[in-house]
Amino acid sequence: MDMKKRIHLELRNRTPSDVKELVLDNCRSNEGKIEGLTDEFEELEFLSTINVGLTSVANLPKLNKLKKLELSDNRISGGLEVLSEKCPSLTHLNLSGNKIKDLSTIDPLKKLESLKSLDLFNCEVTNLNDYRDNVFKLLPQLTYLDGYDKEDKEAPDSDAEGYAEGLDDEDDEDEDGAEEDYDEDVAPGEEDDDDEDVEEEEDEEGGEEEEEDLSGEEEEEDDLNEGEEEEDDLGELYEERGQKRKRDPEDEDDDDDEDD
Repeated sequence: MDMKKRIHLELRNRTPSDVKELVLDNCRSNEGKIEGLTDEFEELEFLSTINVGLTSVANLPKLNKLKKLELSDNRISGGLEVLSEKCPSLTHLNLSGNKIKDLSTIDPLKKLESLKSLDLFNCEVTNLNDYRDNVFKLLPQLTYLDGYDKEDKEAPDSDAEGYAEGLDDEDDEDEDGAEEDYDEDVAPGEEDDDDEDVEEEEDEEGGEEEEEDLSGEEEEEDDLNEGEEEEDDLGELYEERGQKRKRDPEDEDDDDDEDD
């Protein structure tokens, strides 16, 4: 895919002035030059043209707000003086994997006063004696060269930092969610105690109900026993009366005989 078509696809129905980041990696440049990129991309802050076959940046439009420019794995060997004119706000420039052989090629970069990071990894210029010291002298505004400062301290990875911050935010959200579910008025362990108290109260109530039921059954049994005793007493009374009635006629006969 050529660079013009790739730019058209990257726009995605947006106007060039709406674009802040543009990635054109691995597309094909015509005759080793940038094409399809115009001054209309006035808000562009990040441009990546990795491995597109560039031999020159002469066709780069005026991009006053561009801060990061990726030009690695191309065939650029010079012509960097246009960068200070076209991209005056540039802070990060990656030229690794290009055809830069000597310090004179990067000398024009001293006009980029905001340039803080320069990458020349895998360029022939890195094989020169005292390469790092000489580059820092040539470009005193630099903080990092090939990812390290003058004291060989590694530059922070902005992408990794952003990713780590995203993880920290997720952890904070999880902690906030956990705090919402946590009842501040109840200390750890108290909930279990409350549950045990409820169970004990239920057991006590159940025990009381059983006692009441038992007492009711005992009362019913007592009533039944009393009724049975009363029936027995009545039965004995009826038997005595019956016996008396049976004896009374005999007694009367005996009386009659005595009278005779």
